[in-house]
Amino acid sequence: MMKWIWVLVFSWCSYGTLAKDGFCHTTNQCLQAGEMIRFKIYYNLSALWVPAGEAVFNTKLTDLKGTKVFHIIGDGRTYDTYDWIFKVRDRYETFLDTATLLPLKFIRDVNEDGYKIFNHVTFNREYKKAYSNKKSFDVPECVQDVLSAIYYARNIDYGKYKPGAKIPFTMFLDDEVYHLYIRYVGKARIKTKYGVFNAIKIQPLLIEGTLFKGGEDMVVWVSDDRNHIPLRVESPILVGSIKVDMMSYANLRHPLSSLVRKL
Repeated sequence: MMKWIWVLVFSWCSYGTLAKDGFCHTTNQCLQAGEMIRFKIYYNLSALWVPAGEAVFNTKLTDLKGTKVFHIIGDGRTYDTYDWIFKVRDRYETFLDTATLLPLKFIRDVNEDGYKIFNHVTFNREYKKAYSNKKSFDVPECVQDVLSAIYYARNIDYGKYKPGAKIPFTMFLDDEVYHLYIRYVGKARIKTKYGVFNAIKIQPLLIEGTLFKGGEDMVVWVSDDRNHIPLRVESPILVGSIKVDMMSYANLRHPLSSLVRKL
């Protein structure tokens, strides 16, 4: 469940075309150590939105084998009152090189209604290799993990692209390389549980799984300011639909100037 809530995924090219190396060769414009973003997850089966759980993302600065990295942790869980429907206890970690924003290590520890996975991946950028479950895999130069893709995409300059543009990227997940893209839809104003925002609207291409259908049905709104934090995610699932709203934040690198008014 949570891997595509992580892939709030955001987050370049003329209309209807794919940009080459869309997720390569960027610089960090928005992320800093100490950032925290908290989300509430709602589930809808008919006309009623029911609070189902929370997800929290924290960023720390640390050292990994002599390299300065952002250590980002994403924890997601359903509320006890919702566990009887679908219990989730997920933890994702990525270690990003502060200079390139490319992942060097990824940890996935999930329990989704009894379906458990523990996966530890290390990336060798020089040799374009990923090491997972005691096996090695060939990967593209700028391959992302499911959590690093969110933070890398936050640094995209959306103003350079026209509505309808596709932003391709590659992701290594469950010992496979996926060729995906994010579609830039355009600018919008959105009202969330937190407030009213000027936003950027995007649609990630999803991998079909146990909860989500494949395709572009997920819609994501990110703040139209220099932070590009996710504000809302909406998506149908196999039964019903979900909505994820940003509820609180701390230590953003830039002012949240996209906020029109807080509710």
